[in-house]
Amino acid sequence: MSLKDKINEDLKLAMKSGDKLKLETIRSIRALILEFEKSGTGKELNAEEELKLLSTAAKKRKDAIEQYKLAKREDLASKEEQELNIIQEYLPKQLTEEEIYDEVKKTAESIGAKSKEDFPKLMPQVMKVLKGKADGKIVKAAVEKILGMN
Repeated sequence: MSLKDKINEDLKLAMKSGDKLKLETIRSIRALILEFEKSGTGKELNAEEELKLLSTAAKKRKDAIEQYKLAKREDLASKEEQELNIIQEYLPKQLTEEEIYDEVKKTAESIGAKSKEDFPKLMPQVMKVLKGKADGKIVKAAVEKILGMN
């Protein structure tokens, strides 16, 4: 089942259950999909594009949560966290920091990255492997730690 089909099914279920927050969040994902399809780029909505759309939506929620917490608006931060949890249901399972560190270490050993000069080589390689499975900030921190940059 494609993401679009799953979203449409979940949209119907959310309408029937009366879960307003879930309905709102699923509608926002559906809007992203429709916007992509009507963008005129001629690109097909494949698994990689779906992942990119969902990751962007999740990142926006994370940034909003951070901003709301700085502004001491816990009510709005809480709503964004709930939306983020709904979006993450559609994303691949996120790796733990330990799993990310292990993957970065393995990749560093395979390409021979040892110092901070190797950062531009290592970071893109690791992100290819971990795309959609890990937060970029955590990956960057793991890469810096392994290369002795911090």
